[in-house]
This record gives sequence, C-alpha cells and structure tokens, in this order.
Amino acid sequence: MTRSGSKATFSRQVATAVPNKASARTQLAATASVLGLRQVNGVLPNNRIGIAAGRGLIAGIMAAFGPTLPGTFVSRVNSGGVHGEWVRAAGVRHGDKAIYYIHGSGYVVCSARTHRGLASRLSKATGLPVFVVDYRLAPEHPFPAAAEDAAAGYRWLLAHGYRAGNVVIGGDSAGCHLTLDLLLQNRAAGEPQPAGAFMFSPLLDPTLTLAERRDRILPDPMAPAWVGRRMIEHYTANEPVDSPRLRLQIPAGAVLPPLFVQASAGEMLADDAQTLRAMAEAAGTPCELQLWPGRIHVFQALPLLVPEAAAALRHAAAFVTSTLARANSPIQEQVG
Repeated sequence: MTRSGSKATFSRQVATAVPNKASARTQLAATASVLGLRQVNGVLPNNRIGIAAGRGLIAGIMAAFGPTLPGTFVSRVNSGGVHGEWVRAAGVRHGDKAIYYIHGSGYVVCSARTHRGLASRLSKATGLPVFVVDYRLAPEHPFPAAAEDAAAGYRWLLAHGYRAGNVVIGGDSAGCHLTLDLLLQNRAAGEPQPAGAFMFSPLLDPTLTLAERRDRILPDPMAPAWVGRRMIEHYTANEPVDSPRLRLQIPAGAVLPPLFVQASAGEMLADDAQTLRAMAEAAGTPCELQLWPGRIHVFQALPLLVPEAAAALRHAAAFVTSTLARANSPIQEQVG
C-alpha cells in the first residue's frame, strides 16, 4: 500500500496497485446489468410499491453475489436508540479495536442485513469485529435522520469502551457521504476522530450532477442517474441543495483522518471519488484513491459477480491495519 503525495506520484502508484483491465466476467456482468438491472430500476414507480420492490431487488442481489461467509457470528444491537449488528468472521473475537461501517443505500434501500456478507469479508481480512449501523431510511425518515443515526452509532462505540484511535470507519455510496459528514461534524464540535476512514464508490454530490454527466457518456449498470437522484430526494426532502450538511466541503487546513477511496473507473460515481480526493488533498487531508477497471458500483460487496472484489478488499484491509498501527504508535500517541 502506498499513499499518493502528488498527482504524478499517484498515477504511477495506481498502475502498480490495481489491474489495468477488468476481467471478462466483470465486463460481462456490467453489460448484463445495463440490459437488465438498469432497465428494471428505470421503470420502478416512485412510490411505496416501487421502493419496496427496489429494496427487495437489491437485497436479493447482495445475498446472491455477496453471501455471508460460513461460520460468521452476528449479534444484533438495540441500545439507546442505536440499532445495528456486530459481524465477526470465524475465529475473530472482540478486542479493543473495531471497524464501524455505514452502509450505502441512496438513503432509501439496504440495511445492516444486506451488508452482512461484505462485513464478514472485512472482518476476515482485518481480523476485526465490524459494527454495521442500521440507520433510519427515507422516505419514512428524511434528512437529517440518517446522519443523526450514523453519529449516534459512533458515539455509542466510544461510550462502550472503544477509543477513537482504535476505530476505523468504513462506508459505501451514500454511507460515504454520511461518513464524511460525521468527520466534519466531529471536527466542528472538537470530538475525537477515528484513526481513518475507507470509502467504496463514494457519493459526494447528492444532486448527482457529476454522475449524470458521466452516465450520459457511459450508462451505469446499476441505474440511470436520474433514478439515483429521485431516490436521494426522498432523503434530502425540503433541505436546500446547497445546505452545508449536503454539499459537503472540507475547509482549507482542515486535516481530517487519513482517507482511502476505491471506485470502479467506469461507474457514474467515479467523478465523485476523484473530486473527493482533490478536495481532501487541497485541504491537507491525506487521501489515497484507487480506480479499479470496470463499471460495477460497490463491486467489493459482490465477489461472486466481480472477481476483483477480493483483491480490492485486501487493499482496504491493509489500509485499516496500517492506519490503526500508526494511530497507536508511541510517537503518534505522544503527538496526540
């Protein structure tokens, strides 16, 4: 694992960090999704029936192509308004370090249950327990419900014995937006920050302006950009699009914990990932970006569909373990 120090350096590092071309199975999956899943998502009605169908469809895909590893231990949490589940791969025990995971969903679909398979693989790769928060979903619970629940889950971990420097936050898609919001809110309030954060296919702009431009050039296999925007609007509701809690900005000089970002090079949120990296580096926050060849959104969660998922998770796991090691080094503790 290497961290980029400049655009030129980063370009050389990515060439050695990830494959140059997607596997034949990954390319086939993307093509089939454009012809199938994208079309289905494009015709689902924008009402409760359509939302319920979309939730069931995504849950089925996650279960089929990213099943939970055998021997995984799962324990539900319902404590003080915080809901979620601990996921531990076979042989992994609770200790003083953990991953806090904020799942994606467009704020409307998915749950801790749908992401149990991904959490089990993260747990196996890192040897750490993973707490996946079950935040409230829109349209039943619009902004800022999800952000409040994501923050509450983090505070719950700290209140139950975890030191901030022993926690790494992870997220995908809209969960990355919630993760960045949490880091910015921690900074504004002077709250302790986690050791670092990793993000898969991050959503940065809830208006999907960047995503729509890319989707017109190369149709995203998951869904048209306008479908994603319609979904997110169930969450943003009447909140102005330029709200600082939605249009997230890392202030100049605001050094946040180290970030590690992965996205598919051809998915519609690839520009969001690159914009996030540029914004982080401009502010002085360390951020490594890996763009993997292919077009599947959050491919890390679908190892039976996308062979590259396993290798990508190994990179993410290396970031987690190295970040925790740095955060707990004697020199770092003296500085802190």
